[in-house]
Amino acid sequence: MSTLERTRCRIRAHPLALDAVLAFGVLVAMLATSFADPHGEGATWGAHTPHALSLALMALGAGALVLRRRRPMAVLAVTVALSLVELVTADPRAPVAMSAVVALYTVASTTDRPTTWRVGLLTMTVLTGAAMLAGPLPWYAQENLGLFAWTGMAAAAGDAVRSRRAFVQAIRERAERAERTREEEARRRVAEERLRIARDLHDVVAHHIALVNVQAGVAAHVMDKRPDQAKEALAHVREASRSALNELRATVGLLRQSGDPEAPTEPAPGLARLDELADTFRSAGLPVEVARADDGTALPAAVDLAAYRVIQEALTNVRKHAGPTAKAEVSVVRVGPDVEITVLDDGPGEDTAPGDDDGHGGHGLLGMRERVTAVGGSLTTGPRYGGGFRVHAILPVETHTTTAAGETV
Repeated sequence: MSTLERTRCRIRAHPLALDAVLAFGVLVAMLATSFADPHGEGATWGAHTPHALSLALMALGAGALVLRRRRPMAVLAVTVALSLVELVTADPRAPVAMSAVVALYTVASTTDRPTTWRVGLLTMTVLTGAAMLAGPLPWYAQENLGLFAWTGMAAAAGDAVRSRRAFVQAIRERAERAERTREEEARRRVAEERLRIARDLHDVVAHHIALVNVQAGVAAHVMDKRPDQAKEALAHVREASRSALNELRATVGLLRQSGDPEAPTEPAPGLARLDELADTFRSAGLPVEVARADDGTALPAAVDLAAYRVIQEALTNVRKHAGPTAKAEVSVVRVGPDVEITVLDDGPGEDTAPGDDDGHGGHGLLGMRERVTAVGGSLTTGPRYGGGFRVHAILPVETHTTTAAGETV
């Protein structure tokens, strides 16, 4: 902070002291002017000698200016009254009206424009009228015209200062509001990205850990009697864990800073890997039938990923909650401008996880619905008549992502 800025801060912290210094300066100016001859060829000190009443009026007018910030209207009324007494009685005059000019400037700089016009015109009329009509000087004397000009300039200068102060404050508030808006937008984007990453992590962990758990259970069950089958199950465990680690590494790589080492990535999964996904569940003991009638439709990346994740989550829920004898059917059908994804199972759903909705994973259903809604699709889930569960998603071939405010872009 510079010396000038520190000085301004100190002055603003002690406004009463500043007003006292100003009042003293005005008093000195009034005294100096009262002893000088304004009509001489130069400044003639001692040409006039003010009366004791004029000295008292100048002291009172300057003293009233100490309170000009706290009571501007009252100070203006006091200084105008003192000026009227001086204008009517004194000969020669003392410049008591100087304190009224300062008080009028203070009123104009602290009130609104209509008040400034009313008070300014009233002050100009009263002082100038009293000086012209009741004073000892002729009405056309230059001191009377000067009084009119000084009061008018004080009102105009105060109004200009007030307008500039309001303009600067408006600019500052607009800049602060824009900064808050940018911060809120940044926080919103961070929240959306965090939610998306959380969904990806949930899909990866739920799917692969479920497979690892099933295969590990199979290996433990047949380890003693059928070691070859146990080795095969452990191989599936290793493959599922490696896939989980790769996907986790790719997802967590999104959280790295720009200067961090580049994380290994791979293309996002889509319906092209549907058969591979079904094979992983078949290896885990879940019979899965896949039927496709999408005619090789090329989906946008977001829709392709959403379709893959919906099927993955639905099959994971079947494996976890539909029971050991359940079977699953997956169908992908192109219907007009949409692709319909359907996942059915015939399980009784007896070993439902506590707190899950409709016998299937509550958080998984929420994640599926958010993914589908984000690309402009719709999702319906619920029990099937006669037993089992149904997941049905309609995804548009031409994606229209949805913002947080509910608008499509």
